[in-house]
Amino acid sequence: MDISELISANTRYCAVLGHPVRHSASPAMQNAGFCALGLPWRYLAFDVEPGGLASAIAGAKAMKFIGLNLTVPHKVAAVGMMDELDETARRLGAVNTVRFEARDESGVWRPLGQFDEVRGLEVRSVGFNTDADAVSRVIKSDLGVELRGAVALVLGAGGAGRTAALQLAAEGVGELWLVNRTVAKAEALAAEIRQRWLGVKVQIGYPACAVDVIINATSLGLGRDDPLPFDPKVFDMKRAKSVFDMVYRPAETLFLRVGRAAGCRCTNGLGMLLYQGASALELWSGLRAPIDQMRRALEIEVYGK
Repeated sequence: MDISELISANTRYCAVLGHPVRHSASPAMQNAGFCALGLPWRYLAFDVEPGGLASAIAGAKAMKFIGLNLTVPHKVAAVGMMDELDETARRLGAVNTVRFEARDESGVWRPLGQFDEVRGLEVRSVGFNTDADAVSRVIKSDLGVELRGAVALVLGAGGAGRTAALQLAAEGVGELWLVNRTVAKAEALAAEIRQRWLGVKVQIGYPACAVDVIINATSLGLGRDDPLPFDPKVFDMKRAKSVFDMVYRPAETLFLRVGRAAGCRCTNGLGMLLYQGASALELWSGLRAPIDQMRRALEIEVYGK
């Protein structure tokens, strides 16, 4: 039976808000997860311009949505729109997952998805950030790198780069190297990390030593003719043991091709999309996410195979 045929007056909803959002693969992934778990929920996608974000979140809260995902450009702006913030969202200054909660009869806040009857409930929004944990899971699970004490190179100091760098620091990497087109932005990020994690050695530029993982957190690679996100005259990819490109479309970027040619273990951004989505589903439902089914749905949606 087609998923659209399963919607009824009892269906509960989650959604992703972004601008633009037509490219999002999250609906295919989350709906596959809901079906695998037997949840009568459906996941939608809405294009919400920045000026309408507060109203969209308030509307979802009023309509008793289970939860939301937030993508570009809403993650930072949403921080000030939440009733409560999880520690990770507070630390990163960004929200990518919203869980709506209600008080039960004993006054305890619980996920709205755990209530059969939602009429008359007092509801609040709680902001989380599952992107950070997804970075760690990709590096550990897909690349086999133990982060504590590792040497890491992050390319990009924007939203994605900042999330990756802060998470690596929180995981206890030994050395963290930052490269960004605007050096001042990388320096500001380095200063923030040094203040929070005294034991992490943070430096700007390319390391002369071998690195355990190099991460592309820039947008270079999205375009067919994009150059490499690093300077090959300064850094030899053969010094990297593993390569993680946050871009997942196309499946193999120039960055990953160069990494494979250099003998590195490589992975693209599909795993990060999968793991952050799986964590969101678990926050909403309290159930273990069906990773295999969600991964398969992503592969079909993104790569058509």
